[in-house]
Amino acid sequence: MSQFLGDALSQAGLDLDVQRIYWYSEDQETLDVDGQIVRRVLSHDADGGVSLLQSMGQDLSRLAQHGACDHVLLASDDERLLTAIDNAQLTGMFVHILADDAARNMPKLHQTDPGWGRLLSQADRRIVVQPKALAEILQGVVSKEGNAVPEAPEVIRQTMTEVIQSWWAEEPEDKREELRDELHINRGIPQEVDRQLLLRMRHRLTRALSLPEKKMLREIFRAVAFDTLSADSVQTPSTQPVVPSIEEPI
Repeated sequence: MSQFLGDALSQAGLDLDVQRIYWYSEDQETLDVDGQIVRRVLSHDADGGVSLLQSMGQDLSRLAQHGACDHVLLASDDERLLTAIDNAQLTGMFVHILADDAARNMPKLHQTDPGWGRLLSQADRRIVVQPKALAEILQGVVSKEGNAVPEAPEVIRQTMTEVIQSWWAEEPEDKREELRDELHINRGIPQEVDRQLLLRMRHRLTRALSLPEKKMLREIFRAVAFDTLSADSVQTPSTQPVVPSIEEPI
């Protein structure tokens, strides 16, 4: 892992060595790895990632306040880390963020995934890696996702539709009207709604969504909200094998 991240930093023009990895996990780690500190956090399903954010934010703050290092490479797509990142940068620390190919086209990313785009825009340097290569490095360590049988895109789309329709039906009518008004004004869906739907999908599929799947989720949400959902209203994503996207901090 250290070598992989070091190579990624080098390819981004940063001649840096990885000194230590902070690993945030809901599971009990059974291996002691040199240069790796394990932080136990609650599962995302349990608290929506709050304990994870607090742990990462506290570590970032302490490293910055004590001048422990000049550079930090962060692996997370949670926009709620923006304040912690900004505070660390104000102390003079450089905060770089691990990203996938979507970061090569930031204007498009700001349209398709505004929250991820805003987080990446805050980075001093975006360190782009291939999700497949990262998954191979982490095989058998991060999760069961690497060995999972890819679901058919049609099945994923149907599952998303069911999850969104169920969530929409639970909302009171006045809240639905407010959401429709927001959708008329803004291209992206509200962040809190986005998190709730992503959390429900994560629970249903027992894995995080890929970027194309996130885009499809948001398109289906708009179709449900405006009652325009039909068999052809949302484009089915590519049928290429699903590989884990960078969803959890490493």
